[in-house]
Amino acid sequence: MRRLYGAGTGHLLVMLVCLAVAAAAVALVADDPAWRVMLVWFLAAAVVHDLVLFPLYTGADRALGTVTRRRPPLGVPVVNHVRIPLLGAGLTFLMFLPGIIRQGEPFVLGASGLDQSAFLGRWLLLVAAMAVVSALVYAVRVLRRRSPDGEQQVVHGQREQRLGGEPVPDLPPRQ
Repeated sequence: MRRLYGAGTGHLLVMLVCLAVAAAAVALVADDPAWRVMLVWFLAAAVVHDLVLFPLYTGADRALGTVTRRRPPLGVPVVNHVRIPLLGAGLTFLMFLPGIIRQGEPFVLGASGLDQSAFLGRWLLLVAAMAVVSALVYAVRVLRRRSPDGEQQVVHGQREQRLGGEPVPDLPPRQ
């Protein structure tokens, strides 16, 4: 199978299921008179992602990796504690963008009786909560870095001593 297809049987099955789900979505939308508009939005989203967003967040991630590549001063890498809240902020911004910029406000007001003025404030609170949780996790990791007897745990390949004082056996090198 690998020689003919290039990957394993599991990969082929997953790809066939994905194609079946995509075909079902197309079948659901085929009778909708707005299918052309949906197709344009889908293609525009793909192009904007590939040509604008992907280079931006890849470049930002590389810059973050370059800045944090040096040995962290507190012994705990900070890169993922910045990366995760930023990813959450970006994804939730894209999800709530129509509400944040008040697109379709008359329809929302008519359907729910509520205006969209709270969207921006609530999104900012959500982003702040993600940043605070990430900072708390980082603080806990920094505080747990030291074991009760004062010996340091393994950080970036440094030696760790067990509670009894005996050294941990060497692990094979990572490849």
